[in-house]
Amino acid sequence: MRSVSGGNRRAPFVPLVLGLLVASVLSAVVSLAFGSERIPVADVVAAVGDRIEGNAPGKWDVIVWDLRLPRALLALVVGAGLAVAGAGMQTLVRNPLADPFLLGISSGASVGATAAITTGALAGFGIYAVSTGALVGAICSALLVWLVATAQGGLTPIRLVLSGVVLSSGLSAIASFLVFMSDDPRAANSVMFWMLGSVGGASWEKLWLPAALTVVLGLGMLAMHRWLDALAAGPETAAALGVNVAALRTVLFVGLAVLVGLLVAVSGGIGFVGLIVPHAARLLVGARHRVVLPVAALGGGLFLLWVDVLARMVARPQEIPLGVVTGVVGAPLFLLLLGRGRYRFGGEG
Repeated sequence: MRSVSGGNRRAPFVPLVLGLLVASVLSAVVSLAFGSERIPVADVVAAVGDRIEGNAPGKWDVIVWDLRLPRALLALVVGAGLAVAGAGMQTLVRNPLADPFLLGISSGASVGATAAITTGALAGFGIYAVSTGALVGAICSALLVWLVATAQGGLTPIRLVLSGVVLSSGLSAIASFLVFMSDDPRAANSVMFWMLGSVGGASWEKLWLPAALTVVLGLGMLAMHRWLDALAAGPETAAALGVNVAALRTVLFVGLAVLVGLLVAVSGGIGFVGLIVPHAARLLVGARHRVVLPVAALGGGLFLLWVDVLARMVARPQEIPLGVVTGVVGAPLFLLLLGRGRYRFGGEG
């Protein structure tokens, strides 16, 4: 897999990563000032400093520390996780149009979340009812794709793509049917808002698991970067280099399915992040996974953080679902990347 952009000039990797890291930290702090109640950045810094130093909480403590900071961190985590998952999915199926939701995981999560919203079947889980339903639905849909693909002869790219697309269509129909049959007039709005994604329900309790899984899977893929490079070049090339293609595909499939399922459970279906950010990373630093994955992770987190700020500010005090903003911003950006980068993937023009 290789990309060509304006000759072979690449952005220097280490300065780029450091720049993205600094930008992410500064952006996370600045983003805390935005919302239905504007807070001066100096007061934001003071509120965070008081918590760190153990001082008495000030005027903005609850808003900054308990509401906005977990939200900002969750946006960074979900953006990074979706970008890493998108890069992994594009390698797994060797398709430049692949995104984290290709395998029907988002549609399965939608069925679970819709069932929780419209039937109240998981009411015993309280505020975690929708997330629990979404996670169960995502895991079940990934298992269905696994069973269908393996029954047809293995986890080859074409079987994964076809199985995911077909099951996604069927699951989307089931979710629509559940909304249609619901007696709650607010169910459709609730389901639609969830499907388009939001990090508005962030809390410290919801943050640690997706953050830990994103870090673990990202580091695991970095450790396998040579195998992933070989797989991206084609199964024959990978096998010739001594890679166990079937085992690698299985490990990658399971890891991506679990990660995407968990991210969708905590944030809903946020599109375009896992599609455009890996492409942008490849155009900046080349196609090798050891440089693509860190850049994609940091870039995805930074992108979604500012998408969330924009979603909060455009129609204040109402919030726009994140999927709307990523779609409006992501579609022209993706076309711009393709037009300027003369992008190639897996040797295909």
